[in-house]
Amino acid sequence: MKAYWSLFVARFALLLQYRAAALAGIATQFFWGIVKVMIVEAFFTHTTSTQPINFREAVGYIWLVQGFLFAVVPWGGDKDIQELIRSGTVGYDLLRPTDLYNFWLTRALALRTAPIILRAIPLLCIVVFIFPLVGISQWSLAFAPSFASFVAFLISFIGAIILSSALTMLFTVSMMWTISGEGVNNIFPTFILIFSGMIVPLPFFPEWIKPLLNVLPFSGLVDKPFRIFIGNLPPNLLPSVLLHQAFWIFVLVFIGRLLVNRGVRKLVIQGG
Repeated sequence: MKAYWSLFVARFALLLQYRAAALAGIATQFFWGIVKVMIVEAFFTHTTSTQPINFREAVGYIWLVQGFLFAVVPWGGDKDIQELIRSGTVGYDLLRPTDLYNFWLTRALALRTAPIILRAIPLLCIVVFIFPLVGISQWSLAFAPSFASFVAFLISFIGAIILSSALTMLFTVSMMWTISGEGVNNIFPTFILIFSGMIVPLPFFPEWIKPLLNVLPFSGLVDKPFRIFIGNLPPNLLPSVLLHQAFWIFVLVFIGRLLVNRGVRKLVIQGG
């Protein structure tokens, strides 16, 4: 465990060095968050039917999405590892006295948690504390309605990070069967964005598809944790959310380990 912890700390510290990219990301996410809030405000101003999420909840959901955009959504595999596989330098990882899957999963966990420090916290501080001071409190992110909701969100958010890391591993390992890996890394994140509730909250989807969306692992990344925070889901549903996340984490880790073991057996490094 010391080896994995050391790797996590080293990788996390390395990812924190990209401050200029983080500032650009914060500005971009802030801009699109404002745009989304204005669209949602126009929608709720003109709608005449009862919606599954009210305006304040929708605004809070938007800012959580913008803040944690690069934390809970697996945008692709670990590009450094994929490059190692492509070049053959992955042989160094094969010689390490550690479990290869756990070694790469630790890197994925660091990849998913570093954006919380660089992007999420600064952005959320702006929309929580600054917006009310400048007179646009209706566009701000409100605190969780209760302490129980906040604790339930934190616990479910940890599950979302682990689930996202397990999905990241699948993208990473796919490089063992492809030439460039670009197809998998470009196509599947699009489906995750849609079916996780990142673009549109899942309660706004048609009724006939909601059971499927709730069963898929992607709802455990965004929709369920964020709806707990805004109060749209009660905190007493936390056990079912954690059970859903734990099931898919187990399934994805099992599949990932299977792919790593098979990939290593068939892997040819520099023709050797």
